[in-house]
Amino acid sequence: MSNIHPTAIIEDGAKIGHNVTIGAFVTISSQATIGDDTVIDTHAVILGHTTIGKSNHIFSHAVIGSIPQDLKYNGEAVQLIIGDHNRIREFTLLNPGTKGGGSITKIGNNNLLMGYVHLGHDVIMGNNCILANGVNLAGHVELGNNVVIGGLTPVHQFVHIGDYAMIGGASALSQDIPPYCLAEGNRATLRGLNLTGLRRALERDEINELKVVYKKLFESGKALQEVAKELNNNSSIHIQKLIEFIMHSKRGIPYIRK
Repeated sequence: MSNIHPTAIIEDGAKIGHNVTIGAFVTISSQATIGDDTVIDTHAVILGHTTIGKSNHIFSHAVIGSIPQDLKYNGEAVQLIIGDHNRIREFTLLNPGTKGGGSITKIGNNNLLMGYVHLGHDVIMGNNCILANGVNLAGHVELGNNVVIGGLTPVHQFVHIGDYAMIGGASALSQDIPPYCLAEGNRATLRGLNLTGLRRALERDEINELKVVYKKLFESGKALQEVAKELNNNSSIHIQKLIEFIMHSKRGIPYIRK
């Protein structure tokens, strides 16, 4: 049985799962779906065609699913899809997709979005990501799994960030960041591997292999794409993921040429 405060406004047609807690003055649209065991705190707003999975916690004054901040948007049917076990903190703003970007903004599982985070239209986010206070993702940004972005960092539209990458706080990112890498600065550039994150996830031998490949890619003085092609088809799944990301990057990789 769900616990719904009497002042909450839930429009006809909204689908509310089992054991959902909805606080005072919450607004939920007719097209919304709220999964089991989710908690929605006071004054949060859930708008549009928004689907929220199980065991999420949406904190006070979050605005979830309001129309895209895109002048080309003209009322088309668009969606915001949120997975399970996410924590979405106070004053976050999450927009759905647009027709030009596939019509869907999608967030995976076990993510933490701290206060005042904004996810623009058509953002795709994986699992286990942490976005600190004031992070802003522009439209069409894609994040892999286990990405960490420090506070007050804006990310340019169409940027891709790979698995286990970390972006330092107060950076400004306008190019793609490969998996396993650390970047910071305005404009953000690569500073090395995200060793803190990698030590939690990979074996020492795997990290040492990545160190060798990182030096070949970014410290050899050779053209990046040329080195990536030479290293392609490596037997290591992690190195292969790094190489393929670089070879398919559309915005380029920000690093200091030696």
